[in-house]
Amino acid sequence: MEGIAKSNIAILSQAITLCESDLPKHQELADDIIDSLPIRSVNSIRIGITGTPGVGKSTFIESFGLHLCSIGKKVAVLAVDPSSEVSGGSILGDKTRMEQLVREPNAFIRPTPSAGNLGGVAKKTKDTITLCEAADFDVILIETVGVGQSETEVQNMTDYFVLMVLPGGGDELQGIKKGIVEISDLILINKADGEHYNSALMTQKEYKTANHYSKKQIEILLISALESKGIENVWQIIEHKTNENKNNGFFNSKRQNQLQISTEQIILDSLIQKLQESEKYKSILKSVALEIKSKGKLSRKELKERILGII
Repeated sequence: MEGIAKSNIAILSQAITLCESDLPKHQELADDIIDSLPIRSVNSIRIGITGTPGVGKSTFIESFGLHLCSIGKKVAVLAVDPSSEVSGGSILGDKTRMEQLVREPNAFIRPTPSAGNLGGVAKKTKDTITLCEAADFDVILIETVGVGQSETEVQNMTDYFVLMVLPGGGDELQGIKKGIVEISDLILINKADGEHYNSALMTQKEYKTANHYSKKQIEILLISALESKGIENVWQIIEHKTNENKNNGFFNSKRQNQLQISTEQIILDSLIQKLQESEKYKSILKSVALEIKSKGKLSRKELKERILGII
């Protein structure tokens, strides 16, 4: 606890590893750590960043993170990498893509495998955010896996949600009424430089036209993460909106709602784990496999009654 409070990166990393572990003894210790953390005043800003692969999320985060460090902020980057459905492994190469930011003393980069979890984030991302805030990081950047319309879970753990798109991404306008665009607070059209600049301008115009008919008005900016253009403006918009939300009470209300959602998820996860560890449940799975093999199918109603009979 003392090491986390002093922003000791090695100890913070060890605590996060405990939270990510599936071993029961590690889970128990991780719960003790999280429960022992003091209730802190809300000074941090949690920013979710998503976009399709190749849009330049890592380049933007490095440029954005360097700017934040230059103005005295402590930045934690939680980069969620997709896990292979075949091997179960992840590359976790975000540190190699952020060569300058990783050398910043006030920056912490933590790659995490998604481990098959849907919603664009890892299962323990919320706990990692809590630990980083306990270590006095001012800005928490959550880079999602970039899977598209299913990345709505990140909204339940962030204060501000940023969607990155490429110039000429007109097809993405189909999502302006629902899905990932609908929950965004800011749209960044990246790679607005060189030969792509005019295309980026056209894309910005298309998004603004589509957003004109939406109930939620979203800021739409042109940036070049590679050339660090527009980065300062991104922070000014986020900081201004965050201060506004704190003043009108929306910020704290959203945080409380997120805490309730995460608490309900903990209860659900505990029930599922308890069910899966049950010998009766394992026995039902074996009998189901045998019945499917012999009959070719199984009554859904009967299966539900068997499972519910365990609870």
